Amino acid sequence: MFLNNWDSLDEMKADFWDNYGNKYNGELEGVNMLLASYGTPGCEGDAFVLFERDGKLFEVSGSHCSCYGLKGQWEPEETTIESLRHRLDHGNLGNEKYSENPFAAELRGILDAMPANVKVRGAALLQRPS
Repeated sequence: MFLNNWDSLDEMKADFWDNYGNKYNGELEGVNMLLASYGTPGCEGDAFVLFERDGKLFEVSGSHCSCYGLKGQWEPEETTIESLRHRLDHGNLGNEKYSENPFAAELRGILDAMPANVKVRGAALLQRPS
């Protein structure tokens, strides 16, 4: 799901990588892209990406002021469903009004579609044995 300033994987890749010092080297091979959103009020920007690879969830957050963009900020961090829910419920994840990058409702929908007893594995979601 691509939101706000992004409509495709190619647009996202163009914002994080270029053909100079930050050349794309297959960092997205084998990922299951769940959510990618980028808002750019004025010359500033905020991005959030959530993907699954090898049974683990990862997020990437990037931001910039002026005209430098997101180049070189692709730094995935492992995360959990519980952590994302906590930040949605008790923080401002996806609700930052200034950044013009709202994605909280869509992220909550993705997380709500995952049963509570789910373990992320491969490109599919498998229920844990009870």
